[in-house]
Amino acid sequence: MNNELARFNMIEQQIRPWDVLDPGVLELLGTMRREDFVPAAYRALAFVDTQVPLLPGAPAAHEGACMLEPKVEARLLQELKLQRHEQVLEIGTGSGFMAALLAHRAMKVHTLECRPELARMAREALRRNGVLNATVHEVDAVAGARGLAAEGPFDAIVLSGSVAEVPAALLEQLKPGGRLVAIVGNEPVMTARLVNRSGPAAFASRDLFDTVAPRLLGFAEPTRFVF
Repeated sequence: MNNELARFNMIEQQIRPWDVLDPGVLELLGTMRREDFVPAAYRALAFVDTQVPLLPGAPAAHEGACMLEPKVEARLLQELKLQRHEQVLEIGTGSGFMAALLAHRAMKVHTLECRPELARMAREALRRNGVLNATVHEVDAVAGARGLAAEGPFDAIVLSGSVAEVPAALLEQLKPGGRLVAIVGNEPVMTARLVNRSGPAAFASRDLFDTVAPRLLGFAEPTRFVF
C-alpha cells in the first residue's frame, strides 16, 4: 500500500469536500502519519472514511474505543482555529492522533483517557512521532468527564466522542474567548457543536454538521421516563 498516495486521496476525496480548506490544517494532515496511531490489526483502515476500532471486541467498540473518521477530526480541528500560544484540553485520547494534531497547532495539550491500554498506546504513539507538548492523563471515567480544572482555564476544549450534553463544569474551564467542540445528542442523529465563551457567563453555540460518534464514558445520560 502506498501510504502517501492514500493520504493524498484521503485529503482530496474525504476532507476537502467537508469544507476543510484551512491551508495549515491541510498541510498538517498531509504530514502527520495517521497510520502510526492505528493498531496493527486495523492499519489498512488508517485512511478510510470510517471509525477505526482501537480495542478488540464489540463491547469495546460500543463504548467508544475508536478513532473518529478523518473528515470529522479535520473539521473539528479547523473549527477551533487554534493559535500557537494556546492551551488545549482533550477528553477521550483514544489512539492519540487528535492530541497530536492539536499539539502541532497549540502550545500545550492535556488529554484525558480512562482506559489504561489506550493511554499507554497513545503515549507510545506520541513519543514515536516526536510530539512532546501533549500529556496523556490516565483518569477514571467520571473524573475525566469533569475535565482538568487544575491545569485550566483552557483556550480550547475538544470532546473526542459524543455526549448527551456538555456539562457546565467543562464550559467553566474555558477562558473568555475560549472554544469548545463536541458531538452532542443521541442516535440516530447527533450534532457537532462549537461553543464560544465571550464573557464570565456568556456562551454562544453554533451547530456545525450532523454525525454519529460513540459515547464518551463517564458523562451523564438524560433520564428516561418509564410508564
